[in-house]
Amino acid sequence: MEIFSEAVIGTSGLAFVIVNLVLFGGAAAITGQALANSWKPLAHVLGYCLLLTFGARFILYGLFGAELFSGLGALITAVVLMAIGSFSFRLNRARKMVAQYPWVYQRTGLLGWGPCIPKKVNPEAENSALDSIFC
Repeated sequence: MEIFSEAVIGTSGLAFVIVNLVLFGGAAAITGQALANSWKPLAHVLGYCLLLTFGARFILYGLFGAELFSGLGALITAVVLMAIGSFSFRLNRARKMVAQYPWVYQRTGLLGWGPCIPKKVNPEAENSALDSIFC
C-alpha cells in the first residue's frame, strides 16, 4: 500500500492526509465560506483552491520530501480541495440566501434553497393578510 501511495501521490499517505485534508482542507473550507458570505461566484472558489493546491504541494515538498511537480498528486490535491471549498461555499450560500431573503426562499436541503411556500398562520381563516409573509 505504501508503494502505491508514494507512486500515485508522491508522498506517504499520512503526510498527504495531514497536509491536504487537515491543513489545506480547512483553508479551502474557510475560503468557500468567505467567498459565499461576500457574494462572489463559485469560479472564484475554484481559482483560490487551485492556488491552495500549489501551497499544499510546496509544503509536502519542503517538509516531507515529496515530489514538487507530481502531476497525479497535484491533480488529486486540487480535486480534494475544490470539493471541500465548493461544499463549504454551497452550504454557506444556501444559509445566506435564506437568511437574506426569508420571504422569497426557504431551505430545500443541506445545500439548496427554493421558492418560499407560504404557510397558513390561521388555518380557520379564509384569507389572512399575514399568510403571504411567512414561509
